[in-house]
Amino acid sequence: MSKKITRSLAVSAVAAVIALPVGVGTAQAAGPAPREYANCTALNKVYPHGVGKLGARDKTSGTRVTTFTRNNKVYSLNTKSDRDKDGIACEKA
Repeated sequence: MSKKITRSLAVSAVAAVIALPVGVGTAQAAGPAPREYANCTALNKVYPHGVGKLGARDKTSGTRVTTFTRNNKVYSLNTKSDRDKDGIACEKA
């Protein structure tokens, strides 16, 4: 290979390694630090439509719900507030 092609490949490889961490991450919404809330009234002040696990489905309709905030950590701290056990705590329509 010529020096020009080798240098170009090396620069491309370095750029790919540097850019990799930028594209990798979680799909959780940014917001306040995860914590346990006393009740749904307190949770809904911060998360108006509730908070749920990624990919949660409404138990009554079986369809995906798109209005709640997706955050596995906050949900796991507040599972007691998920009355119907569908993966969404304190959901509101």
